[in-house]
Amino acid sequence: MYFDNQLWVAKASDSMGGADPAGGRIFLDPRVGNRHGLITGATGTGKTVTLKVIAEGFSDMGVPVFLADIKGDVSGMCQPGQPSESMDDRVAGFGIEGWSYGAYPVRFWDVYGRHGIPVRTTISDMGPELLSRILDLTDVQSEVLSVVFKIADDNRWLLIDTKDLRAMLQYAGEHSKEYSLKYGSLATVTLSAIQRNIVHLEANGGEIFFGEPALDIADWMAVDDYGHGVINLLRCEELVQNPLLYSTFLLWMLSELYERLPEVGNPEKPKMVFFFDEAHLLFSNAPAALLQKVEQVARLIRSKGVGIYFITQSPADIPDTVLAQLGNKIQHALRAYTPKDQKAIHAAAQSYRPNPAFDTETVIGELATGEALVSFLDAEGVPAIVERARILPPRSFMGVADPELVNARIQMNPLFGKYANAVDNPSAYELLISAVEQESAAAAQAKQQELANKQAAKEAAEAEKAAARAAAAAEKQRDRDAQRTKTAVTRVATNTASTIGREITRSILR
Repeated sequence: MYFDNQLWVAKASDSMGGADPAGGRIFLDPRVGNRHGLITGATGTGKTVTLKVIAEGFSDMGVPVFLADIKGDVSGMCQPGQPSESMDDRVAGFGIEGWSYGAYPVRFWDVYGRHGIPVRTTISDMGPELLSRILDLTDVQSEVLSVVFKIADDNRWLLIDTKDLRAMLQYAGEHSKEYSLKYGSLATVTLSAIQRNIVHLEANGGEIFFGEPALDIADWMAVDDYGHGVINLLRCEELVQNPLLYSTFLLWMLSELYERLPEVGNPEKPKMVFFFDEAHLLFSNAPAALLQKVEQVARLIRSKGVGIYFITQSPADIPDTVLAQLGNKIQHALRAYTPKDQKAIHAAAQSYRPNPAFDTETVIGELATGEALVSFLDAEGVPAIVERARILPPRSFMGVADPELVNARIQMNPLFGKYANAVDNPSAYELLISAVEQESAAAAQAKQQELANKQAAKEAAEAEKAAARAAAAAEKQRDRDAQRTKTAVTRVATNTASTIGREITRSILR
């Protein structure tokens, strides 16, 4: 809770119920809220309560919050908590003055648009690197996908949704010979493999997630009319069934925030705080390049005033390079059932500044539910000595929110009207379809012209043959006529000669 311009998170266990109500209070200084944090512990040890207490505190101080709700049990933050005898005793044990239950300004978001305002981004905004991870591409396939993005960029073809990318891959395949000299080989087999992975992505929600209107992350950086930071709660019960899409979406979101926010140095309080539950999903089977990206974002985004808090079962779930960036740590109980568990407990204990009052490694296995080892940075950025403490109760409702209330909150939010309906703006798909149609029309016209030319040539040839035949026939007729004339002349001459001969003979005989 926000108390005395600080975030009161816990109270030292040995001071609970003591004569001094103010004794043992453990605060998270807002000035180091952007130094990131870690909340770990076995299932059922109180991590969710701790998450809610810190998120409520940041909201109370006017800091917008993003929270990934993996199990659906954080939605109750939009309702005030319910008093009970046990809760009253707990509040009294902390010596909290002026305690009251309260609801928080929660906006519900959902990648699938079923239980919250739809969240979308575009293929171009995601980029080939993160998209390759979603599609689980090989190194060669990733390189080819990057080339396809380059071709689209060079031609100013927007890649908004999955059909744009499929159209672009098909176009690249059909024109691979043209592009091979400039961009390198674009093997049809590789393009086909990427196409198959896109179809799989579409079947797992990618067709819904990629599109417009795309999320303007500035809409998450809001406060309500009372100055409380808005809590943007992403419903992830369904999304987490696709860990690859979940983790890549979170990485995209942080990258987008980093690129858009200005440098602020060390602000009096964070500009925004992110809570990533089931954080191991971010790093499970992640390639080295993406781990480096997470490390880079975690290291640099704090200068933009953004704090990231990872929630997971064991510190071993977080890569050492990222773990080194997390200054504010809360360790709930870990159970050592196997040698591997014992090793994890030993490693967790070694990461804290020791407290001479107890053995950290031993205490980790003894912590009760709601109890934790706490070490926050001081105003100078120095880790405090680890304390065994009890986490404060949250002011909001501990259970799942009433579905009707959640639905009303979604429908009444002004951003619902902005993002509810998907818009299919002209993009690469439409441009390429138009180009294909133009190419097809040009090819059809050229084919038609070719056929017309062939027909004209055929007709000309036939006319030439007909003229030749007519000329030959005329010549033949002339020859026949000449022969007939010659024959007639010969016959006349012969008849005349015969007549003259007969007349001479008769004259002699007389």
